[in-house]
Amino acid sequence: MSDDGVHLENVHLALDVAALGAEMQSLRTVDGREVLWQGDAAFWGGRAPVLFPIVGRAPKNRIAVGEFEAEMAQHGFARRSVFELEKSSPEMCRHVLRDSDATRAVYPFEFALRLTHRLDGAAVEVRAEVENCSEGEMPFGFGFHPAFVWPLPGCAGQQHEVVLDNGGAPLRAALEDGLLAAGTHPSPFDAGRLSITPGMFDQDALVFPEGAGPGLRYGVAGGANLTFQFDTLPNLALWSKPGAPFLCIEPWHGMAARVGGSHQIAERPFSVTLPAGGVARFGYRMALNL
Repeated sequence: MSDDGVHLENVHLALDVAALGAEMQSLRTVDGREVLWQGDAAFWGGRAPVLFPIVGRAPKNRIAVGEFEAEMAQHGFARRSVFELEKSSPEMCRHVLRDSDATRAVYPFEFALRLTHRLDGAAVEVRAEVENCSEGEMPFGFGFHPAFVWPLPGCAGQQHEVVLDNGGAPLRAALEDGLLAAGTHPSPFDAGRLSITPGMFDQDALVFPEGAGPGLRYGVAGGANLTFQFDTLPNLALWSKPGAPFLCIEPWHGMAARVGGSHQIAERPFSVTLPAGGVARFGYRMALNL
């Protein structure tokens, strides 16, 4: 990559990570099969953004912490922030984002957000560490938002599905203008299986607040797939732009504010409140079976 990015490689995989957002830019097999969406702005320019200090939208794009209020765009500011490279090796890199005058103007806390990417055989591990460096409690939401090619390499014309490890049928929450609507809807999963079909995201993301479990498989039954294991990430969303050849698999700890709800970050569903000096950890592992 360029001077502001990191290239990792082993005998199975190659991974590029940018300083902007500590965001993955490419994840491919050593023979060149790319699995990460490449960010076509005609659909969506992201690839694998990190969501912090909120997940989803805030009412009228404004957040509050106690008496403090500020404007904050959907998914927070980390994805648009330049991270510093703390450590790297041929198969691992760790970036950090610390508070600054710019972040404290919209989020009144001292913090450190560390993102670690590591190759492990034919798998990649992505770990996040949120440290509260302030003297008081710090509320936040955190999430991963990676997008993967649909269809997977070599699988054109084949039905793709998401299969939950727990075989569950989690209830779906609806979104209204990006905010969490009241109530729940029947699960689109049948015994843990969901076929990915055109048009299923015409009304926005499929959001599952609870019950999706700690792991899933995305791919072709009996064929190529990506398998995921999640750590401390109880919420799941699946999303794509209508007509776009990608699928976002988004594990979160924190969700959008409710329709008609508070601006307070601490009152958003599944928000974390971290004590002074506390550290919260989140992560996922994804294995490529191509």
